[in-house]
Amino acid sequence: MEVQTDPRVVSVFENYPETVKKEMEALRSLILETVHEIEGVTQLEETLKWGEPSYLTKHGSTLRIDWKAKNPSQYAMYFQCSSKLIPVFRMIYQNTFTFEGSRAIVFKLNATLPTKELKQCIGAALQYHKLKHLPTLGL
Repeated sequence: MEVQTDPRVVSVFENYPETVKKEMEALRSLILETVHEIEGVTQLEETLKWGEPSYLTKHGSTLRIDWKAKNPSQYAMYFQCSSKLIPVFRMIYQNTFTFEGSRAIVFKLNATLPTKELKQCIGAALQYHKLKHLPTLGL
């Protein structure tokens, strides 16, 4: 597995406030851990899109993570809003996650992440173009 990291991503993580840095680094680690577990994915690009840490694979949909000062008690994982990702996640995980429209899963600071379920969502996003024909994206 090859991970290509844009050096600007490191700077974004270094500049998150201490109150959220641990949570943002945990999301990043979960993405990196998940991509290493996906058979057939050999490359991950970690870059910035709209100033947010973003993750791309050859057959995936862009996955972004960020914390915003206007909502300081939460952070989020963003998905392409025109994809089936959030509608499928909402159907399967309606009692597990909090959603923002058709674009994000939102997390409260200091709350425990549902790691198993979140890794399934990350995996679906990073393989989206191979799974989008499946009714529930293989979940």
